[in-house]
This record gives sequence, structure tokens and C-alpha cells, in this order.
Amino acid sequence: MSNETRNEIKSYIALSGWKLVDIVEKLKDYGIDTTPQALSNKLSRDTIRYSEVKAIADIIGFNINWDKK
Repeated sequence: MSNETRNEIKSYIALSGWKLVDIVEKLKDYGIDTTPQALSNKLSRDTIRYSEVKAIADIIGFNINWDKK
């Protein structure tokens, strides 16, 4: 994941009015136990799992769509 992708995910979170701390709390409902620092590190280091990205998208009210080119 490039910085561009990390920034895109973070911008969607901010655009939705959510904070990383709140996202982390809601992720517990999805069985994902993490901390704000750990989540931020995952985004920065390109180690976030797709299941975590899908859960974040669901929490902030977005769908992830795959469109054929």
C-alpha cells in the first residue's frame, strides 16, 4: 500500500466525521482488537488486512466496489 492509499483511507475516515479512536472501538464489534496507534502503524507500514479495511468501510458507511476496467 502506498502513502496514497493510506491517505485515501484516512481521508475517508475524516470525511465521514469519524476519528481513529472511534473506529478502533467499533472494530471490536467485528472481532478486531487493536489500538489507534497499532491501526495507524498498519496503515503506514502497509500491513493492514483486507478484512480490516472492509470493516472500516462498513463502519464509516462506505462500500468497497471492484469495477472492471
